[in-house]
Amino acid sequence: MEFSHELIMPNQGFPFKIFLFEGGDGNYFRDKHWHRSVELFAVYEGTLRFYLNEEAYPLQTGEFMLVNSNEIHSVDSPEPNRTIVLQIPLKTFEDYYTGERFIRFTHDPLPQDGQVMKLIREIHRAYEEGACGYEMRVKGLYYMLLYLLVTEYRETDVTPDMVKWHKNLNRLSLITDYIKENYASDLSLEALAGIFGYSPTYLSRMFQKYAGINYKSYLQNIRVERAFQELANTEHTISETAMNNGFPNSKALAKAFQKKYGMLPSEYRGKRTRK
Repeated sequence: MEFSHELIMPNQGFPFKIFLFEGGDGNYFRDKHWHRSVELFAVYEGTLRFYLNEEAYPLQTGEFMLVNSNEIHSVDSPEPNRTIVLQIPLKTFEDYYTGERFIRFTHDPLPQDGQVMKLIREIHRAYEEGACGYEMRVKGLYYMLLYLLVTEYRETDVTPDMVKWHKNLNRLSLITDYIKENYASDLSLEALAGIFGYSPTYLSRMFQKYAGINYKSYLQNIRVERAFQELANTEHTISETAMNNGFPNSKALAKAFQKKYGMLPSEYRGKRTRK
């Protein structure tokens, strides 16, 4: 199992991040990962398959998935879709915590689901259009959404085990934040352990216990995902992309890329070029 922690940065000028899902073209799989922010995946066209803690949640057009802070999840997007992703910093809900920096929302369908879908679509539309006064409209819609989340979707019956798991992943998140900033460098387990004051053995156990993956595989996963993004968004050569993302050469990138995405970097670049 390959988990990674994702660092979320809000859109400039707004207390949240909203964007179209990067797997909208299909033939895309996002490995298991987590983040401290609360996340909503709203599907407006097509389908997705969501996985939360090994349980599958197929999403149809008009449905959304609410991902809790530090909830390990993955996304399978084999076919084209139009999905809006909204990420909300955990601190937004600090007045509503039910445990130590902990809040949990239900995954169950509710009568308000249609209203949530409508609000997310309108937030994204107003943000993209950028018309006069859009900042106030976007924020007004956003706070209406937050009101629905804390009044209708928040769960108040949480267990000590839920809070403990959340706390442990927060500890590991401090380390994975650092990795995400330095993944392209020669970042050995021994060096990382020294930076955070752990022994290499203890840090290795921490990754295995709380993230379900060994450190080497975790780092490799981060690198290949960043290489995927670079190939999608730049004109850099495959060799340049390999070096920019911590791979010793293009052959090493090709091997990792094919294992994860089922195709070579050159095949992926060719598909992007033909569009």
